Amino acid sequence: MPSRRYRAVVVGASLGGFHALRTLFAALHGRFPWPVIAVLHTATEDVSDMAQLYAARTPLNVSEAPERVAPQAGNVYLAPGGMHLLIETDGRFAFSTEARVNFSRPSIDVLFDSAADVYRSGLIGVVLTGANDDGARGLSAIRSRGGLAIVQNPATAEAPSMPAAALDIAGADYVLDLEKLGPQLNRLAGLDA
Repeated sequence: MPSRRYRAVVVGASLGGFHALRTLFAALHGRFPWPVIAVLHTATEDVSDMAQLYAARTPLNVSEAPERVAPQAGNVYLAPGGMHLLIETDGRFAFSTEARVNFSRPSIDVLFDSAADVYRSGLIGVVLTGANDDGARGLSAIRSRGGLAIVQNPATAEAPSMPAAALDIAGADYVLDLEKLGPQLNRLAGLDA
């Protein structure tokens, strides 16, 4: 039985993130009970091909986040290219073309901050590989509202700067090698790892 405490998972990745996200999504159980919302820094504006590649490796539905729709359990949502992805106070996705944050749009911090305001202690934040510090302040916001923080072990990251910054600024409840992240999320959901 899934923990009633949690309601959503947000994930951020940058350099090396395509492989890291593919590994994470492939490990999630087919009955995973929460929506997973991910930001990947990418040069492409069209993430639909990427969504199809991820979908081939996981039993969960994978798609680009649709604007003005509330995230649903058992789905993986990818931030659209070139736009910030936010969770509005009514729980629905919203897009923004405001200035880049940490040189990025979409920004991990923007998603994490807005999701922390909505889900509060019901949110799990995950920071993966990356070459900057995007996500560190957002993960701090998640923890300050009672949410759970998981960070990829920098030693196992293709680019260790982002998880290292997250640990420096926010700390973490779990620091795990990439291959152990999905099984840990399954355990938190009360599912077989």
